[in-house]
Amino acid sequence: MKSMNSTDMVDMNSTAMDDMNSTSMGDMNRTGMADMGGGQIMMMSQMTFYWGKSTEIFFSGWPGPSSGMYAVALVMVFVIAMLVEWISHTKFINSTTNNKIAVGLIQTAMYGVRIGLAYLVMLAVMSFNVGVLLAAIAGYTTGFLLFGSRVFRDSSQMLPYEKASDLPPLNC
Repeated sequence: MKSMNSTDMVDMNSTAMDDMNSTSMGDMNRTGMADMGGGQIMMMSQMTFYWGKSTEIFFSGWPGPSSGMYAVALVMVFVIAMLVEWISHTKFINSTTNNKIAVGLIQTAMYGVRIGLAYLVMLAVMSFNVGVLLAAIAGYTTGFLLFGSRVFRDSSQMLPYEKASDLPPLNC
């Protein structure tokens, strides 16, 4: 076995990059996949924001080329973002509950669900599709308007020392 010096490794890396660039530019198909030869497939992902319905959200190949499925995906992102805000601003635990273990487990489960849903919205936005980004922003904003703002909540019934929700604020 021959040992490689740094010059050999640079030559090998530049040859591999030249092959990858020529292949990815020439054999790239519509889905952003390039055949690298030898059964290897390289996934290419959109790295700038773009308009259009051809995107992948959550699963490979979903929502597909259909405009209807793209609309369903946007509604799904909107609803998940609203759910995050609803969980963030809803008081599920009765203030008279004395069982600290049960309260702690409920809070932990709610926190896990909220973070999981927030990460799903983040992954959807990472598709770099402007429609998905706008659906996420609209969902978070509408959710805050309905559940977090004072527009639909009677704050006079809340005592000054009571918290508005069981969970800490969501931080990015």
